[in-house]
Amino acid sequence: MSSLYPRTKELSRTRKSLSDSPPSSPSPTAKTFRHDRASRLDSGSGLGDSATDRLSGRTSSYTRRENRLASLSKAEDDASSKDFKKMYEDALAENEKLKSRLEDSKQELASIRTQLEKVTQKQDRISERSSVLETEKREKRVLEKKVSEMEEELKVLTELKSDNQRLKDENGALIRVISKLSK
Repeated sequence: MSSLYPRTKELSRTRKSLSDSPPSSPSPTAKTFRHDRASRLDSGSGLGDSATDRLSGRTSSYTRRENRLASLSKAEDDASSKDFKKMYEDALAENEKLKSRLEDSKQELASIRTQLEKVTQKQDRISERSSVLETEKREKRVLEKKVSEMEEELKVLTELKSDNQRLKDENGALIRVISKLSK
């Protein structure tokens, strides 16, 4: 049984090469070979076959051979087309998988972009708040400085008032002394 496989492969190679080659006019050696075979058949047939019977027998064997070769090549074409069909279907399936992954990636990218925009807006608000806070801090420092300056001025004013009051009191006492002396 194992001896059949190599021979089958050999026959299929031969058949392939025969079926792959375009039909052309036979070479001169092939013509003489066919002629010799035909003449042997003519001379060797004592059964009284007519030339047309032999010719139709040769034609039918030739057509049978061509039909066998065609069916073998068709079977090989079917096998190769099935392989191509399977490869095509595999490629389509892979393309569909890649398309779905691409769509998933696009959706994920869109969601990430929206998240990024939200974060950017938050940072803008925070930076605005921080700038507002900075200005408020500066204003607070300025106001605190003004308050401390005013407190200092207030202390000076109270001291001046007390000095002024003391001077008024002294002035009143001096005026009384002078008025007693002048009487």
